Amino acid sequence: MAELLKETESVLKDVIERLIDGQEGFKEIGENLHDETLKRYFLAESLKRASFKGELEDVLIKSGVSDAFKETGSVSGAIHRTWGDLKAKMGGGDHTLLETAEQGEDAAKKAYADALKHDLPLPVHQLLSTQAAHVQTSHDYVKAARDSRK
Repeated sequence: MAELLKETESVLKDVIERLIDGQEGFKEIGENLHDETLKRYFLAESLKRASFKGELEDVLIKSGVSDAFKETGSVSGAIHRTWGDLKAKMGGGDHTLLETAEQGEDAAKKAYADALKHDLPLPVHQLLSTQAAHVQTSHDYVKAARDSRK
C-alpha cells in the first residue's frame, strides 16, 4: 500500500509541475495576444490549470502528503515561457505565440499520457483521464487557432 501511495504521489507531483507550467504559460501568452477572443480563452485556461492543480493537490493532502503545495513548475517550462516572452517582445504575432503555446500543450499531453500508464487508484486515474481529455481539447483549439493564422 505504501508503495502505491509513493507512486501516486510521484505521478501527481509530475503532473502538477506541468500544470503550473501551463497555468503560467497560458497567463503570460494570453497577456501578449492581440486577438481578444484568444486572450480571454488563454486567461480562462490559465484558471482551469490552477483548478486542475488544486484537484490533484487535494488528492495528495487527503492521502496524507504534507508537502503537496511545495511544487513549482519545471525548469524546461520556465525556459519555454522565457523563450515565448522573448518572441512576444521581439514582435512575434499571435501565430508565433500560438506555436509556443502548442508546444507547451504537447508537454502537458505527454505528462498526462505518462501518468495514465501507471497503476493508480481508480478515482485518481479517472480524475487524470478527465483532465487529460480537457488538455487534449485545449491543445486542438490552440493548434486550430495557430493554423488559421498562417
